[in-house]
Amino acid sequence: MAEDRPYNVLFLCTGNSARSVLGEAFLNHTAGGQFRAFSAGSHPKGQVNPMALQVLREAGIPTEGLRSKSWDEFAGLDAPHMDFVFTVCDDAAGEVCPIWPGHPLTAHWGIEDPAAVEGTDFQKRAAFLEALRFMKNRISAFTSLPHRSIDRMVLQTKLHEIGSLEGRTTKAGSAA
Repeated sequence: MAEDRPYNVLFLCTGNSARSVLGEAFLNHTAGGQFRAFSAGSHPKGQVNPMALQVLREAGIPTEGLRSKSWDEFAGLDAPHMDFVFTVCDDAAGEVCPIWPGHPLTAHWGIEDPAAVEGTDFQKRAAFLEALRFMKNRISAFTSLPHRSIDRMVLQTKLHEIGSLEGRTTKAGSAA
């Protein structure tokens, strides 16, 4: 793992417009220099969901620079070396991911898609707030692990356990 630099974390989802962006923004906001977060999608929507941006801003989390992008940006030789890759939607977990340089640790942290919720603006906002809460819980558990002193196999097990926290999706997803 990274000894002299922050750990790089990639959150993956199919559209890269909601859940993965929430993860990227929250981890970067709370990382304290220990982590650098990114997000991407297998089939990016091309724009971040406006409700995701609104919920992040209301929570005091910066949104500058957030964009919907392809995971291909992170699979090339010139891409940042990833230490951890987390899928946050069941569809992305079931897809064949690129081969990530450096063989990062991976886990599936499935959360229901708040962008798929239909109804009133209040119901949609509630779905995004819930997704952000579940993401915060996972990230808090992740960042509290003793990354530099824990065995890689034990760490991998802990990452999978985090994916089983409250709010997990019901589909069984594989790791990225």
